[in-house]
Amino acid sequence: MTSLLPRQTTGVTDAHADLGHRRPLALIATLGGVAAAGSTLLVCLAVGVVGWFLTDAGAHGTPRDGLRVGALGWLLAHGSGVAVEGVAITAVPLGVTVLCAWALWRLGHRVGDSVSGHGPDADGIADGERDWTVPTAVFLFTVGYVAVALVTLSLATVPATGASGARVVEWAMLLCVGFGAPAIAVGSGRAAIWTAYLPAALRGAAATCRSILVTWLVVAALVFAAALVMDLGDAANVLSRLHTGGGEASLLVLLSLVVVPNAVAFSGSYLLGPGFAVGAHTLVSPALVVLGPLPMFPLLAALPHDGPTPAWVAGVVAVPALVAAFAAARTQRRLPTLRWDEGALRGCAGGVAAGVLFGLLAALSGGAVGPGRMREVGPFAFDVLVHALTSFGVGGLVGGLAMTWWLRRAARRSAETD
Repeated sequence: MTSLLPRQTTGVTDAHADLGHRRPLALIATLGGVAAAGSTLLVCLAVGVVGWFLTDAGAHGTPRDGLRVGALGWLLAHGSGVAVEGVAITAVPLGVTVLCAWALWRLGHRVGDSVSGHGPDADGIADGERDWTVPTAVFLFTVGYVAVALVTLSLATVPATGASGARVVEWAMLLCVGFGAPAIAVGSGRAAIWTAYLPAALRGAAATCRSILVTWLVVAALVFAAALVMDLGDAANVLSRLHTGGGEASLLVLLSLVVVPNAVAFSGSYLLGPGFAVGAHTLVSPALVVLGPLPMFPLLAALPHDGPTPAWVAGVVAVPALVAAFAAARTQRRLPTLRWDEGALRGCAGGVAAGVLFGLLAALSGGAVGPGRMREVGPFAFDVLVHALTSFGVGGLVGGLAMTWWLRRAARRSAETD
């Protein structure tokens, strides 16, 4: 980004800075994609080896088996699915996926900064000169990431594993486009130039969407944490009944942390009303809880008790609209507008966009986690999407209009005082 700004220094320092932003684009972008994939893959491989040793102190198998498990975990985070003794596991450990997204953003930002000196400068872009720097860098960055994914797939899987190469490629490309591409655009300075031409209402709606989604995820995480703390004794009881040693318990806790983002999506789906399933023919919602036999997993201690729920629990369905209204009003205060139509558009459009994103997250958080009943675990994605669109859209509209009224009232009082 700095290469697109006017330079105040001259001489050797300025020359070195300019050369630092004109490194070979093809090499930097491709290596950046390889590094983004390789960094998280190495973490998973290390965890796999440590887990192999902690399970039985290395009495069975070899370190190669631990490496293979770590690689399969990394592929699972990219939607590959896996078969364990013929049982399909399709659920995605979103904790690892979030780690991959964070690595893509960090490395993508550095790639963007390194190639920012390529292509036209800011004046040339403003004059309409074509700039292929970011699209080219994103393409090569994605090629490097996908190449690592395909090599990992070929080395770590066999036909009996049941991993899907097509889904790995699709997820890798979506992650690169969703997180790597914006990071490259921001790091290269192009994003600041492009967004300057966007309407203020669109920028405000995007900021509202981000605020509503982040606030909602925080609320869902707090509700999940509170539920788990209230039944922490049940979680400890699960560990004791499994007769795990220190190493196995540590490994189980780490596995639980990997799926915490999935649990947050489940919690958000519960608060929206439709709820989720923990096995076929089950339901966990504010109105009714129907559970069957559950696997011995510590995080399941956060589930409510089986049977009808108290009447006051149904009131949680009002929480999403209140959260959306609060987040929209807070954003409107930070980016003020005195126009009724713009305030309504920002709040409503931002809420609808946040509802779409959370509906997508809910759809990705479920899947098969075992045989039999456990093939159906996760939120009811379509119902969650409809409820999220309605609650966030209405709440964002009310919050945007309320803050617009407040700002207009403050401006009128200020004018009268003057």
